[in-house]
Amino acid sequence: MHPHSSTTPFGRRSLTLADVASQMNAKARPAEKAVHKWQVFRAICAAKTRVGVSERALAVLDALLSFHPETLLSGEALIVFPSNAQLALRAHGMTPATLRRHLSALVAVGLIIRRDSPNGKRFARKGRDGEIDTAFGFDLGPLVARAEEFEAWAEAVRAEERALRLVREKITLCRRDIAKMIATGIEEGVPVIMEGHGVSDWSDIHGFYRALVDRIPRTATRDELEPLAEELSRLADHVLSLLETHVKTKKMSANESQIERHIQNSNTKDLIALEPVCQESQRHKSEPQPETTRPPQQVYPLTMVLDACPDIVDYAKGGILNWRDLQATVIVVCTMLGITPSAWNAAKSAMGEIPAAIVVAGILQKGTKVTSAGGYLRDLTNKAEQGRFKIGPMLMALISARKRERKRA
Repeated sequence: MHPHSSTTPFGRRSLTLADVASQMNAKARPAEKAVHKWQVFRAICAAKTRVGVSERALAVLDALLSFHPETLLSGEALIVFPSNAQLALRAHGMTPATLRRHLSALVAVGLIIRRDSPNGKRFARKGRDGEIDTAFGFDLGPLVARAEEFEAWAEAVRAEERALRLVREKITLCRRDIAKMIATGIEEGVPVIMEGHGVSDWSDIHGFYRALVDRIPRTATRDELEPLAEELSRLADHVLSLLETHVKTKKMSANESQIERHIQNSNTKDLIALEPVCQESQRHKSEPQPETTRPPQQVYPLTMVLDACPDIVDYAKGGILNWRDLQATVIVVCTMLGITPSAWNAAKSAMGEIPAAIVVAGILQKGTKVTSAGGYLRDLTNKAEQGRFKIGPMLMALISARKRERKRA
């Protein structure tokens, strides 16, 4: 007599139409079809959100697959019948209640089928030839029947993850480029001409940039990030065009200056006329030469400085509304940080009063990261004298650090 295959669950569990559909799919698979069980399992893991299972349920499925002796799933002998104790042991010591819940979840999404015995026990009955004649437990047939579906879902999920990774990389590159280009524009005094953006100086560009960055969600989908990535890319292109235009203008000015000097020097009369001046300079070469003037101080928006160094405001009497308020506050901060008057005067001589005040505000903002404020200021002063220190990157780094702290909070 041909054995009857159980189609309904034991006990109070009811039969659903989803169970019937899962059994139909498993029954309709070709008898010669074979799939690699661990490849199917990896595809299900990759597409777990599409399948609708959790990591704990996948751990139970992993344990069930381990009870099938063959690597390939094929034919009719796809029922595994481990006891709950053995199944829980291979599922990393899962509790019985949790195990039952995740088994029900695997059945609900159509990954396995219950083949319950009359008394609900899982076992196999062998025939006279020693082969398994009837088995009661969990049927792995749906994994074979739906293998292509799981693989397609997994590939779609992988493609979406790749696209999301690419758009995140684009946002990261644009943020880095824009921040450093803004710092360069401020340092070099590049004029700002950006039509259609309503900006007139670098502080406006920085504010526009920060507004875009603040719109980036902490956890976002590709559809949410792609428009922001395009806006950041356009802003990066605009800022780069400003720098390129400034470089071209400087090159043209330098070429015109060289042409003018060449024309003047090619006139022999001018060379003769210069001789008396040279003789006059020889007579007065022993006189002291005037001191070389320091380059003009670089200007940074006060709003940008306060955005990077908000702690300085706590030491101001009535807030910081202009550069004079900042300078007055920095004098108080120097005393508090232990910066000696000689170190402060050396910084002002090397950088200028306003840039030196900005540097002290930055040192205050770093807090405990700077163990010796006076020594740190002297080190920055030496770098400034050698042309190896710029304030713009320091401000951008502080702004980025505050942004990261807000995200962590």
